[in-house]
Amino acid sequence: MKAISPVIATVIIVAVAIAISIAVALWITGVVGGMTKTERLDITYANAQKVNATTWTITLEVYNKGSVDVTIDRILINNQDYTSRVTGNTIVPAGGHTTLTINISTADGFSAGQNLQIIVHTATGGQYPTQVVLP
Repeated sequence: MKAISPVIATVIIVAVAIAISIAVALWITGVVGGMTKTERLDITYANAQKVNATTWTITLEVYNKGSVDVTIDRILINNQDYTSRVTGNTIVPAGGHTTLTINISTADGFSAGQNLQIIVHTATGGQYPTQVVLP
């Protein structure tokens, strides 16, 4: 019985090594891809509009540029929690967007011309700041 030539044996070993390498690379990509879900919100529009002499409505357009759904759990204005006054969907699907509105007034200590620091806070601890000036 004759053995295979060393050249053919080398070609077979290299082909098997390449096939195993491709399989491992695909497996690792799948594992890592499953663990790299990201949260990324973009506040593309922030505006304050005067409703009457003492009240403003703040409107925020929030886009989710990440790969997972995001739950907005708090809205802070000048480091004070105004979450209870938020209207709009606070769950933003991956690739989706939502419009949030917040009503504030002079009774909250705000005045025309004031610069407001707004932070959209998520359930995972993400903080996304923006600013508006009250007209």
